Amino acid sequence: MTTRSGFLSFVGRPNVGKSTLMNALIGEKVAITSSKPQTTRKTIRGIVTREAGQLIIVDTPGLHRPRTLLGERLNALVETTLGDVDVIGMCLPADEPIGKGDRFILEQLARYPRAKVVAIVTKTDRVSSTQVLNKLAEVGELREWTLVIPVSAERRDGVDEFIAALIPLMQESPLLYPDDAVSDESIESRIPEIVRESVLEELSDELPHSLAATLTDIVREGNRTKVFVSLIVERDSQKGIIIGKRGSMLRLIGERSRPAIEKLLGTSIYLDLHVTIAKEWQRDPKALGKLGF
Repeated sequence: MTTRSGFLSFVGRPNVGKSTLMNALIGEKVAITSSKPQTTRKTIRGIVTREAGQLIIVDTPGLHRPRTLLGERLNALVETTLGDVDVIGMCLPADEPIGKGDRFILEQLARYPRAKVVAIVTKTDRVSSTQVLNKLAEVGELREWTLVIPVSAERRDGVDEFIAALIPLMQESPLLYPDDAVSDESIESRIPEIVRESVLEELSDELPHSLAATLTDIVREGNRTKVFVSLIVERDSQKGIIIGKRGSMLRLIGERSRPAIEKLLGTSIYLDLHVTIAKEWQRDPKALGKLGF
């Protein structure tokens, strides 16, 4: 049987459901999610395998007008990724009007003629079926799409149909990854992202852009593993917010992070969180380099 395999990347304004959709398609959580912009800061590959072929989904940061050097580098990362993929899926939420940010991204799509472009109407569970139909019609008029597809990642409505529709758009190819693979992300890279997600969930209004997280060490001792993660912020006041009164917030972040890390490692863990300050790290080329941006 001939199989098709290729690369798919989602674009859209921040918080249109790209990472949530990726996780729903894969069937497990490989990308962190949050209601705040710039949650995704690197490319993450998730892998979906069916009898007909394989989709390698490349999750990227949201395209936006950058205000910092970090923002410029995230946009450059997106542009590099989009130049290489087979299909670009533009996510447009069913419950939000089409705005300036969407039109900005639509203009950018002309720069990637190699890829087929599909429109994905996300978050269909938040509106009525009539509103979904109206949104599909509205989106269909924005440009010439290869496909226009509705989906609800939260309820998994349309997820299987999405996969079935996308695989035929890929090139004839053997599977590019083992058929049981779900991601090429290392455990070491996923751990600090789990902790950063926990901070965003607890403190999303205070410091979503100013926060970074790195794994500083991981030591396995029999059936237990010691995990050391540094949380990096830009100001003393932000450090105080993360630590909380008598360390209460830092403990809460640890409690929220621990189960997901233990599931990932398959062992019980001791989680050590340390908060450090790197002033204006989003604008500092050396600091960005150290953090992998």
